[in-house]
Amino acid sequence: MNILSTVKLPTVLKQQIESKFPTVTFYHDKKIDEALDILAEADILFTYGEDLTASHIQAATKLKWIMVGSAGIEKLPFDEIEKRGILVTNSKGVHAIPMAEYCLAMMLQVSRQSKALIENEKAHKWDRTVRMMELYGKTVYILGAGAIGQETAKLTQAFSMKVLGMNQDGRPVEYFQEMYTYKELEETIKEADFVISVLPSTEQTKGLLNYELFKEMKREAVFINIGRGDVVNEKDLLKVLDEGLISHAVLDVFEHEPLDEHHPFWDMENVTITPHLSGITKNYLPRVMPIFEDNLERFRNGELSMMRNIIDLRKRY
Repeated sequence: MNILSTVKLPTVLKQQIESKFPTVTFYHDKKIDEALDILAEADILFTYGEDLTASHIQAATKLKWIMVGSAGIEKLPFDEIEKRGILVTNSKGVHAIPMAEYCLAMMLQVSRQSKALIENEKAHKWDRTVRMMELYGKTVYILGAGAIGQETAKLTQAFSMKVLGMNQDGRPVEYFQEMYTYKELEETIKEADFVISVLPSTEQTKGLLNYELFKEMKREAVFINIGRGDVVNEKDLLKVLDEGLISHAVLDVFEHEPLDEHHPFWDMENVTITPHLSGITKNYLPRVMPIFEDNLERFRNGELSMMRNIIDLRKRY
């Protein structure tokens, strides 16, 4: 069995997986266009997904499984993968801790007016009129109740917040007090003081958060996007912020990245911008590898239905 990895792993992680699977041949740290001969013989491809094209899938005549080392899979050449019936799994869940902590940090940043306090400190300005807000008792609405949303919901309980959530069918999820479906979003979003989008990019979610939806939110509400940028209609969000229909937006992801240096978001006082880093952590790959190793063991044993994070090729998530 041959595994081609275009994910660069630390030496210790390479040694770990090689020792656990001594009969498997690993080809590490390869750029896919420089390893086409290996790709042609590979049974398994370990990739972040962004380096794959339809022609690569066509060249990988023995490929049976793609393990994606991230949660995002929207750049995969799905048509060719589906045509071949290649199994795809991802690393959903590894971002949960850093991204949940990011959400709490940003909620506190906005509620405790950190930006204003830092500017006052720089200006040597003693101003006790800066308006503070507590998280205690506020309502947070998390759009997407997977691993990241669930970890965020758990952390908000330390502040005695009410937690609403949205998923496909409104099924109950631990740490959420109430769950809703997409169809209920317009009505239920009115309750929220904070709205956090952890939504993936799918045909159902693209452009979901538009002017009509934003205007249903409280004027004092804060919107946080850590999911995918194209879930938000950015022109509509700009209009909403200009009109003061919500109080603040924290944006870690955008329709086009990197965000253009001349984009209006940069200069808006009611916007906080971060460069798609909410999921970054030194613990990232050490959390990915147990998923890969567990799936590899099941793959070798023919237990395909028991593998973790299997992607529905039709739904593409």
